[in-house]
Amino acid sequence: MKIGYARVSTDEQNLDLQTRALRSAGCRKLFEDHGVSGASFSRPGLASMLEQLRAGDVLVVWRLDRLGRSLRRLLELIEGLNAKGIQFQSLTEAIDTTSSSGVLVFHMLAALAQFERSLIGERTRAGMLAARDRGCHLGRRPSLTPEQKATAVELLESSTLTDVATKFKVHPRTIRRAKQQSEKAHSPQTRNQPR
Repeated sequence: MKIGYARVSTDEQNLDLQTRALRSAGCRKLFEDHGVSGASFSRPGLASMLEQLRAGDVLVVWRLDRLGRSLRRLLELIEGLNAKGIQFQSLTEAIDTTSSSGVLVFHMLAALAQFERSLIGERTRAGMLAARDRGCHLGRRPSLTPEQKATAVELLESSTLTDVATKFKVHPRTIRRAKQQSEKAHSPQTRNQPR
């Protein structure tokens, strides 16, 4: 069975164009979302439709961006549907995974998405390397300042690890690491090393 999905971003927009095209394409059931951005994949109409799709069904959209704007997420969704035996059809882009040419177009889109992910990864790594070269600290900020660590280690002489962690609102592991760092910094071997 062909099942159609239509979406508009604002309540003022009209679904008539999409619903007419979907009915003309043979959709017997339609699911709709009004006033919902394509960037979000958390939509009531989309969720209801995905629950009802079964093996052998064909999900039909008027245009690919009606299903979503993130190419990566779209491809994940369509691949997940194909794995369940559900085909996909986009009327405007002529993507139809029930035909061999449609599968080819879909795989080309998947390859482009993979290429885009690789480029993003390369740019991210290059940016991190450049930031390190400039002396920027990467990663999470420390939970405790050096002064707080010193105070926490002193408090361990009269309080339990859990109590000290609760006082500083951190996990006990953080206090344990602070203690180990302090012990290491004050060990005779560390102090006698040439600087």
